[in-house]
Amino acid sequence: MALKTVVVLGVTSSQYGWKDLGSKPSGYPLNRINESEKVCKWMRFGGFPGLSACRAIRSVENENTSNRGTKLQQIVDQTENDDSRRLQRDLNSFPRPLSISDLSAIPDGGSKVRISFKGLPGSYSEDAALKAYPKCETVPCNDFEDAFKAVELWLADKAVLPIENSSGGSIHRNYDLLLRHRLQIVGEVQLDCNLCLLALPGVRAEHLKRVLSHPQALSLSDILLSKLGVSRENVDDTAGAAQYVSSNSLRDVGVVASARAAEIYGLNILAERIQDDFDNVTRYLVLARDPIIPRTNKPFKTSIVFTLDEGPGVLFKALAVFALRDINLKKIESRPQRKRPLRVVDDSNMGSAKYFDYLFYIDFEASMAEPRAQNALGHLQEFATFLRILGCYPTDTTL
Repeated sequence: MALKTVVVLGVTSSQYGWKDLGSKPSGYPLNRINESEKVCKWMRFGGFPGLSACRAIRSVENENTSNRGTKLQQIVDQTENDDSRRLQRDLNSFPRPLSISDLSAIPDGGSKVRISFKGLPGSYSEDAALKAYPKCETVPCNDFEDAFKAVELWLADKAVLPIENSSGGSIHRNYDLLLRHRLQIVGEVQLDCNLCLLALPGVRAEHLKRVLSHPQALSLSDILLSKLGVSRENVDDTAGAAQYVSSNSLRDVGVVASARAAEIYGLNILAERIQDDFDNVTRYLVLARDPIIPRTNKPFKTSIVFTLDEGPGVLFKALAVFALRDINLKKIESRPQRKRPLRVVDDSNMGSAKYFDYLFYIDFEASMAEPRAQNALGHLQEFATFLRILGCYPTDTTL
């Protein structure tokens, strides 16, 4: 009786595509067993530990000839079943292959996509979600971390969170959350934010005594609010302020929020474009559980985070890997490491000197499908103590 040879081809998925394990499968057939020959050989599977059939064969050497074939087949079948289960466990430890749904950053029309965001309906973050996915179902969250967790727990498909504003600068909280969580950046949205002064129907601007809004919205509307001579009160969300004024019928209180918030909560728009800087753009990131496949047929951007050892010229060397390959850097942000925020260095003259260890976040204009981007990161790895790709995604060119 001849036993069948089993060959398993090992494959895995890298972050951005398929890659061979690099080991060629080698299968050795077990020799035919007869009365004059009891020889066994090992079967090996490419990329997996060797699996032996010797034990199964030797366990039947002393059986009578009539039962040998039947019992041998039963034992080998059991061995193959055990080995199959073990191989399945090994395969399950590999990253899940990219599915067909990962081939596009934005599905057609955004239908049936659930998007989490911080705030209530009518917030600017919801506006950004609807710009990217016009037919999406939005999932309001209490804070930024809840928006991350909603995606991780499969309560939402994607999250949309602000990362920087053209006037107010970076949202540092979300830079920290990008590193704390394992979501991938799969897109960006640039939203032209129209700050509006809202109030209950029939209320005029001169009737207002207080104005509620997010601290950044209030600071960006300083000129108009100073002219009105109103007091300012900070709240956590622009849409939340609109809801509060509407539900409590506060006729002497105004709100700085979006035009959609006025429509949702039944408020009137007293003035539009009240921001001091007329061009007020907020950049949002679209986050998902899995990365998308990078392309070269349109502009792509890649975001990374890394750390460096201390020393003169180390940051210069890190940035030079991009300049040497004509890769344009769009943004660089440094953040102190939270797990090791301070390092103490003894100095015989000055005592103890304290300084921060920093994480460097960089956005650069290149796709990971391009060899120059791959070579740049390979070069950076030579002296970076930590490097992580946060995402490779299409650039938003709608503004």
